[in-house]
Amino acid sequence: MAYYLKNDRLLVEIAELGEAYQGTRFDGTGIITGVKLDGQHQFCVPESLTPGTGTGGIGICSEFGIKEAIGYEDTRVGEQFPKLGVGLLTRPDEAEYLFYRDYACQRFETQVEQRGEQQICFTTEPAECRGYAVRMQKNIEISDNLLSVTYTLENTGSRVITTDEYSHNFLGMDGYVVGPDYVLKLPFAPEIWSDDPSTLEGIVFEGDQVSWERRPEKDFYFRMTPFDGRETPWLWELKHRPSGLTVRERSKLPLRSAAVWGHGHVISPEMFVAVHVPPGERQSWTRNYEFSSI
Repeated sequence: MAYYLKNDRLLVEIAELGEAYQGTRFDGTGIITGVKLDGQHQFCVPESLTPGTGTGGIGICSEFGIKEAIGYEDTRVGEQFPKLGVGLLTRPDEAEYLFYRDYACQRFETQVEQRGEQQICFTTEPAECRGYAVRMQKNIEISDNLLSVTYTLENTGSRVITTDEYSHNFLGMDGYVVGPDYVLKLPFAPEIWSDDPSTLEGIVFEGDQVSWERRPEKDFYFRMTPFDGRETPWLWELKHRPSGLTVRERSKLPLRSAAVWGHGHVISPEMFVAVHVPPGERQSWTRNYEFSSI
């Protein structure tokens, strides 16, 4: 069964552990599969509309270490390495780490505590792996039209934890497809680039705004200048102009990098936070999402 948070404005659906996602990419704790505003407007969509394709992401879900897994480089074939939010993965061969590859996995142990109708907490216990060990707490809370997700990592091991975290926000408003009706606003006019220029086809960049000439027929992806989100009122705002439906990430975060991915039904702003936790220390950060229909 799913977990639910609710108040007068929001109804948030959170997947039970192992229910909506069984892969080894995304943090399996607290995956937000649905956000309903004022009893009628929906914001979360799956990564892919075609069954059996994609990597299984849905709604608001996070990933740690998309490019570099913790300790992977000095992990020998057959040994384990930690993937935060997932478990201890086994390195199968000499190939480099690939976030979309399925790895043999020993899942972390996680406890769930529902703290009333507006708050839930997931606590993942540490599992020692070659000196790496982390206790992770993920607290999800709602207030009026604001959804907050707070991570707290405690390093209980003997080695430094160095990685990054981002939320892969799989967003689409009320089933409206991507196209000219959507606009993504940023707090400044960033420098935009892509390793594959074809992923920029049909996208219009005008100052601090991004829009789409037509519905994309394939994946689009671009990166942008990172910025210190602690100095801006919000990180990004996605709006469907005819309906007025809007999601704004009001997090105060120093960003390591920033990107946007999407397809014909989904737009995913991705804001990366650097994670560096020495032994015996903690690091905490919060992502705040504001939903509106104005």
